[in-house]
Amino acid sequence: MKYHPIDPKLFIKNRKNFMVKMKPSSLAVFNSNDIFTTGADSTMPFKQHRDIFYLSGADQENTILVLFPDSPDPAHREVLFVTETNEHIAIWEGEKLTKERATEVSGIKTVYWLSDFDKKFFEMMTQCDTIYFNTNEHYRQAVEMETREDRFIKKTKAQYPAHNYAKSAPILQRLRAVKDQIEIDLLQKACDITNAGFRRVLEFTKPGVMEFDLEAEFLHEFIRRRSDGFAYTPIIASGNNANVLHYIENNQECKDGDLILIDAGAQYANYASDMSRTIPVNGRYTDRQKAVYNAVLRVKNEATKMLVPGTLWKEYHVEVGKIMTSELIGLGLLDKTDVQNENPNWPAYKKYFMHGTSHHMGLDTHDYGILWEPMQAGNVFTVEPGIYLPEEGFGIRLEDDVVINSSGEPFNLMRDIPIEIEEIEDLMNK
Repeated sequence: MKYHPIDPKLFIKNRKNFMVKMKPSSLAVFNSNDIFTTGADSTMPFKQHRDIFYLSGADQENTILVLFPDSPDPAHREVLFVTETNEHIAIWEGEKLTKERATEVSGIKTVYWLSDFDKKFFEMMTQCDTIYFNTNEHYRQAVEMETREDRFIKKTKAQYPAHNYAKSAPILQRLRAVKDQIEIDLLQKACDITNAGFRRVLEFTKPGVMEFDLEAEFLHEFIRRRSDGFAYTPIIASGNNANVLHYIENNQECKDGDLILIDAGAQYANYASDMSRTIPVNGRYTDRQKAVYNAVLRVKNEATKMLVPGTLWKEYHVEVGKIMTSELIGLGLLDKTDVQNENPNWPAYKKYFMHGTSHHMGLDTHDYGILWEPMQAGNVFTVEPGIYLPEEGFGIRLEDDVVINSSGEPFNLMRDIPIEIEEIEDLMNK
């Protein structure tokens, strides 16, 4: 891995917090992700399943974690299964986790080879009543492929039909939503790398560059700073492309007078950052662009202040909508009649700002979190209002990642990334 080792205290604490929530006489199983093929003998780069990483730190394929806090055998209360390495694997694929290294990474003392899983798992299943399955219940999930977890669940239900079944997701949704300080430090590192990439792009941008040129500048800076690359597919949208919310083609020329909406973030140690900035191709905003930009910035700043413990996500978005409505009236895009006659289910401001303002951040760009429960200290959210004007040929979105504090305003992980018009123009024209 490119990233520096993570203190295993994080994973030890995470497992302890999870096991406290388990039912008596139960065990939980977590599988690594599959390696996905592209055809012939080629595969995509491996990306670890975030839940097994969160609980073990094991960043390797063909890995299984079993948690069994009530096991009669103390050695089986935390067990990690990894692929047995050998000289052939070492030559062709490189270093894999040894048992000793797996213990160092995870803090788990009992490590078996994966070839022993069926035998050991049978023994543990005869000693428990309930098994926790790790189903994907994220509110945005729309996965159509059958995962390694799916196959494991099918096989286990067929082999052990008399057991009770439970879900890991409700426990993990709450645990992963509240970040440990070690996690916040990793998120800060990801944001710092994003900052370096953005500053590089500011110096590089000029009329005539291609959107993919800017994407390449980001990636160069990310990789050289030990990032795994982009945390998600980047959006480099010049001109009217910014009005396509998930524009990812990044294949058009950046033209004089246009703006470029950039939505890109580095990933570090599997932790994501998520940044949006909108910059002028020629290094100077027009008066109209400045007016819209500053309106979006004011909305972002006011929305950020509302991210405090006790805030409800749904109510928060209603309040942000009111602030955005006022700004749109000030820009001449809405009038009071539009607001008076609006559909309550699709307010007038949605014509120009049609997406949500915030989502949880962490190991996933759209991280775990329960939206109907009050926000709490340690939650990490994006703040990303935007105004999209296809008739005027540009769109503006600004986005930071912030940590909710126990009191006062949240801590901005992207506080050092240029966002004010004057600073951006100065950096682009120095």
